[in-house]
Amino acid sequence: MGRNKEFDTALVLHKAMEVFGQYGFEGTSLQDLLSHLGIARQSLYNTFGTKRDLFLAALKRYLGDKNARVIEMLESPGSVKQAIRQIFQEGFEVLKDPERAKACYIINSAIEQMPHDAEVSEYFQNQTKQLEAAFYKALVRAQSQGELKDHHQDLLALARFLNQARLSLTFNAKITADFDVLQDMIDISLSVLD
Repeated sequence: MGRNKEFDTALVLHKAMEVFGQYGFEGTSLQDLLSHLGIARQSLYNTFGTKRDLFLAALKRYLGDKNARVIEMLESPGSVKQAIRQIFQEGFEVLKDPERAKACYIINSAIEQMPHDAEVSEYFQNQTKQLEAAFYKALVRAQSQGELKDHHQDLLALARFLNQARLSLTFNAKITADFDVLQDMIDISLSVLD
């Protein structure tokens, strides 16, 4: 009879998001992982496999959870424009919190890996398409509710822009400590909805 795991897999994945977010995939050593995760090397291998396998599991958990929340907000009844602003503001609040932001930076690590790892690239592209479709569907609803002006002809292009603008906040939060700049980026990005 095998031994039961002596750790919480979800917590380990969250900690892995933080480590990969802080150091990047290439910059994260096995020792960094073991120290931060608080598990033994063999437990890591037995549960997750290689460092790359752990990275993929952490990335999928992060994107799966975050994207499900975004989609839920876009599909909720009421004002689509308010829901989109809330999505951006919630992301902004996470980035302002140094502890919560650590996990968000796994996005930057994933983007770094995309040119070298077809599986990471395909997963990220599939998640992006899913979110673009959710933004598009919400924008169609917003148009039917009279929230968008007539000059919005290409709602799919607008959906792509909104999703990319949202993702770019994570990148920009790493290069500036000025949160007023990030708030300006949100306000200007969302002005396209006016």
